[in-house]
Amino acid sequence: FYLQIISDSDESLQERLGNSSLLNISLNDEMRVARILEVEPYEYIHNEPYSCLLRAPFLVLLIAVEPKKTDARDAIRKTWGNESVAGGLGIVRLFFIGVNQDTQRNGSKLQHTIAEESDRYHDIIQQDYRDTYNNLTLKTLMGMYWITKYCPEAKYVMKTDSDMFVNTEYLIEKILKPKGQRTQKYFTGLHMTGYSPNRNNESKWYMPPELFPGRRYPTFCSGTGYVFSGDVAQRIYVASLIIPRLHLEDVYVGICLAKLKIKPEPPPNEHLFNHWRVTFSSCRYSNLITSHGFHPNELIQYWQDLQSNKHNPCQTTGVSAK
Repeated sequence: FYLQIISDSDESLQERLGNSSLLNISLNDEMRVARILEVEPYEYIHNEPYSCLLRAPFLVLLIAVEPKKTDARDAIRKTWGNESVAGGLGIVRLFFIGVNQDTQRNGSKLQHTIAEESDRYHDIIQQDYRDTYNNLTLKTLMGMYWITKYCPEAKYVMKTDSDMFVNTEYLIEKILKPKGQRTQKYFTGLHMTGYSPNRNNESKWYMPPELFPGRRYPTFCSGTGYVFSGDVAQRIYVASLIIPRLHLEDVYVGICLAKLKIKPEPPPNEHLFNHWRVTFSSCRYSNLITSHGFHPNELIQYWQDLQSNKHNPCQTTGVSAK
C-alpha cells in the first residue's frame, strides 16, 4: 500500500525523504502527514484509539503476537507488561495481531476469545492483514502507524515479541528515566552490525538481490526488542511509505533509520539486550532488559522469582536454570 498512500501533492515530502533530510518536520509536512494518516491502511477489527487520551504514557509496549498465543498474552499481562511496572509514570501495553484461517472461520472460537480479551483488557490491536512471518514488517509498521495517529505524545516506545522476557523496571529506572536521556531521535537495542544478506533461497532469512543488492545491511537492532523515542515512530512510518518493503522486519527498520540519518545508539552495556536465552538467575536477570525464548509458564515463574528477590537479587540462588 505504500505506493498508493502518498498523493502527487506530497511530492516534496517524498523528495525530502529521498534526500535523507526528514529530521525536522515542518508545519507543511505535518499537514501532509495528517492527510496520510486519514487513510487507514487496514481495517481495525479491534482498536484502542483512546488509550493515550487522558495521559501521555511514559512507555508504550508494542508486542507482536500470533492470534492463537492467548497464554502468552495473559502471562505478559501478569508480568513485565503489567501497568504496575511503571511506578506511576504511565505505561500502555498493546498486542498487535492480524487475521488467519483460525480467526476467520465462521463461529471462530479463537476470534471470540480475542474479542473477550479486547473487552476485558483493552490491549488488543487487530487489523485485517494476514498474520504470517513474512508480514512481521507490516505488523511493526502498523504499530508505528498506531503510535503516530493515536499516541503521538508517548515519550518512549518498545517493540518486542511475545516469547520475550523483558525487565521493564530496569529499562525504565536505569535507561529511560535518568536525567539527560534523549527524548528525540533516540533508538537503541541489540546492535547487529556488518551483517550480509543471506542469498540462500531456502533460508527463512533469504534476501533476493533485486530487493537488496547491497553487500551489507546498515546497522540495525534485533527485532526481539528495541526501544525508541516516540517521535521516531512517525519518522519511520512516513519513511516506509516510499522505501520498498522487505520481509525482514528489523533489517527494514534499520534501513528506514539509515535513510533518516538516525543512528542507533549503543546500550550502556552489551549484556542488556539479548536475542538468545540467557541462563536464569535473579542476579543476572535483574541487570538485563531482554532474554529470548520463553514459554508463558516460565515467564510467570521467573518474573515472580525476580520480584521476590528484587532487593537482594545477587544474594540468593533463585530458580534453578533450565
